[in-house]
Amino acid sequence: MQKDIHPENYRLVAFKDMSNDDVFITKSTAESSETIEVEGVEYPLIKMEISRTSHPYYTGKSKLVDTAGRIDKFKNKYAKFKK
Repeated sequence: MQKDIHPENYRLVAFKDMSNDDVFITKSTAESSETIEVEGVEYPLIKMEISRTSHPYYTGKSKLVDTAGRIDKFKNKYAKFKK
């Protein structure tokens, strides 16, 4: 095996789904300036818009919440063409 090919900052990180506040812990090298305390232990925090607990494919719900406001941007852009 090759030496020194794996990242050195591989550690436990908390990922938080912002649409439903679900938090799960997994190993990652993702950089973060925020932290969160889970069960008395402090972890680096990575915020996500969608995860396995909120994605329509996994939940069986067909509605997807538009957190970035793409629908509103589209409506505002094309409102001038409305009769």
